[in-house]
Amino acid sequence: MRARIRTARKAMVVAAVASLGAGLLAGCADDGGNGGSDSSDGDSGGKTTISVGLFGTMGFKEAGLYAEYEKLNPKIKIEQNVVERNENYYPALLNHLTTNSGLLDVQAVEVANIAEVTATQADKLEDMSKAPGVDKSKWLPWKWQQATTKDGKTIGLGTDVGPMAICYRTDLFKQAGLPTDPAEVGKLWAGDWAKLVDVGERYKSKAPKGTFFMDSPGGLINAILGSEKEKFYDSSSEVIYKTNPAVKAAFDLTAEAAEKGLVQSQTQFQPSWNSTIANNKFAAIACPPWMLGTIKGNAKPDAAGKWAVAVAPKGGNWGGTFLTVPKSGKNVKEAQKFVTWLTAPEQQAKLFKVQASFPSAPSAYTMPEVTGATNEMTGDQKIGPIFAEAAKAAPVQVIGPKDQIIMQGLSDNGVILVTKGKSARDAWESAIKTIDNKLDQ
Repeated sequence: MRARIRTARKAMVVAAVASLGAGLLAGCADDGGNGGSDSSDGDSGGKTTISVGLFGTMGFKEAGLYAEYEKLNPKIKIEQNVVERNENYYPALLNHLTTNSGLLDVQAVEVANIAEVTATQADKLEDMSKAPGVDKSKWLPWKWQQATTKDGKTIGLGTDVGPMAICYRTDLFKQAGLPTDPAEVGKLWAGDWAKLVDVGERYKSKAPKGTFFMDSPGGLINAILGSEKEKFYDSSSEVIYKTNPAVKAAFDLTAEAAEKGLVQSQTQFQPSWNSTIANNKFAAIACPPWMLGTIKGNAKPDAAGKWAVAVAPKGGNWGGTFLTVPKSGKNVKEAQKFVTWLTAPEQQAKLFKVQASFPSAPSAYTMPEVTGATNEMTGDQKIGPIFAEAAKAAPVQVIGPKDQIIMQGLSDNGVILVTKGKSARDAWESAIKTIDNKLDQ
């Protein structure tokens, strides 16, 4: 199997990309907002209130950016409305866009949904490429392209991206006889996801009792597919997931890891998965910057400083959001000014320092908030440069409107079944049956 996997992958054009999956939504959604998608706007005590619709904890308020903007613009008040999870936020947003009613001045759109919004709802949203002060060269080219229509309208400005790395427990690696220095660890699997599985076998041979190499099959397949230029759709928007060799190769490699007992039988971001972080049950995880926040939120205090970040086998991206300005908003011009300021490199760098939301503006990568960034979980390691290199390497990926459904099917109705005893073949058939049924709905 391994030879066929490597041959298939070498035949593909491999690139870093914006990846997503069911776990992406849970990973970005940590806070409990007030649960609504409407907010008061207009005049409040002589001030113009800009209403902002978000999902999860995006950190703008926590980083002090609203307060800073209000200080710079005394006649402006920012009022955010947060829905805890994107799977609840997005259907309501799509309904508001479809009916062109009930939209706030600013609406966030997650990368899992940006293709659908760009393809079907662009006429309801302002072309931010024409907003005063917007310069497309400030964004990663692939990030800018994701929110750009075929006729050149850019319906949202990027906030963060999720460049992929591998986070690992240095103590567990040491106990298994593996190197612990990030540079040396990265060399173990450089250039090939199959090498990561090889390292997993080495880990298993001397693994501390009760631990697995990686956290989940879903996390592994998501990371592998995150480094492919084309995965589920081709450039003509045709669904190709069943015929794309890269998808089947990723599935088979993940199934191999599952068959060999290298991944836990867990679904990411579920309570039982959360507890495996607290109980040190796995040694490595596919890791965009925001994952460190998830780890911190579930780990015990003594885990601080025991994690490290290494370069992934191949560059990829997992996560990211855009801010859009609906044409029907009550304060369109002020909303455009605010979004332009909020997504500027300086603000993105500040956001990363507080929230670990990695900037989509390359000029932020040389700012001290990024170059000097450390994390409580990874101790003194400077993690910013690793994520910066991964972000800069990512090209435009073909993203389709139902990527999320396909990824979830491959994970939750596919590779995880191999950890429960099903063959890779039966798991693949289960996955495509589930996916095709949902695509036909």
